[in-house]
Amino acid sequence: MGVGSYTEMEKRFKVYVYEEGELPLVHDGPCKNIYTTEGRFIHEMEHGGGRFRTRDTNRAHVYFMPFSVTWMVKYLYKPLSYNLTPLKNFVSDYVRVISTKHPFWNRTHGADHFMLSCHDWGPHASQGDPVLYNTSIRILCNANSSEGFNPQKDVSLPEIHLYTGDISPKLLSPRPPNTPRPYLAFFAGGLHGPIRPILLNHWKNRDTDLPIYEYLPKGLDYYSFMLQSKYCLCPSGHEVASPRIVEAIYAECVPVILSDHYVLPFSDVLRWEGFSVQVETEKIPQLKEVLMGISEEKYMRLKEGVRAVRRHFVWNQPAERFDVFHMILHSVWLRRINLRLV
Repeated sequence: MGVGSYTEMEKRFKVYVYEEGELPLVHDGPCKNIYTTEGRFIHEMEHGGGRFRTRDTNRAHVYFMPFSVTWMVKYLYKPLSYNLTPLKNFVSDYVRVISTKHPFWNRTHGADHFMLSCHDWGPHASQGDPVLYNTSIRILCNANSSEGFNPQKDVSLPEIHLYTGDISPKLLSPRPPNTPRPYLAFFAGGLHGPIRPILLNHWKNRDTDLPIYEYLPKGLDYYSFMLQSKYCLCPSGHEVASPRIVEAIYAECVPVILSDHYVLPFSDVLRWEGFSVQVETEKIPQLKEVLMGISEEKYMRLKEGVRAVRRHFVWNQPAERFDVFHMILHSVWLRRINLRLV
């Protein structure tokens, strides 16, 4: 990644966090399970922003709206109603409050403001204000370019599933580089979304080199399979993002991206082709042939690439240089320095 740009960010970048709004919908978020990224970023920005956070609005380069879409879903959404209007109304009201109370939103038409959400409905909630949706920086796990995600201004957020809030001890320390990996590729996951049925239809219980399950049989361990596989299959579910990508990186198992229209996290600075494999969904029937066609030399380079980028996908407390918190801020910084304010 561009270390010069990163160092410049560390020296100069300042973020103002709006204080408007009350708990639990604002200033808080989930810090474990599937939406870990949302709560951890809000918490780190609110309580450990360090050199980046400023309480002087005039020193800020960007302005953060610290609401949690996950908590909106929990507290505002009526289960099974499929009515997302309450979420959109909350976002609309929040923008109205800050734009009325402060001059900064109107000064730039919201272009130097950002929100962050790892919930699948984050993009829908952001539709509550058209300016936020079209102009502001939206940091989203659901980074689907066919559904309005704009990589020129928006940021793709890695989906990180920390069941307890911490990386599983099994994935905490990298294994010795020469540890054998007897399986070519592995996947286990529920049958939902358009891609997984294709994968399971062609490969479930078909080949011992590719242990592919809808649900792991009792007694088998998910992470053990990852640690014993050269490649880990990461198909989309209902939405484009998959926590398996980061789990694979933790396990130093080369991720195989099976997704349409997914803008990969931090792809403006990370060369994903150097540590992952992208397979077009129409080539799923030839999946084994595709992976077997990768030379051992190239596989070793990919594996080394996975090891090199691992630190960029780790949450640390407190945050550390080049970790996921700093990568998110760096992505915002890149978009801010390319923004011309009138």
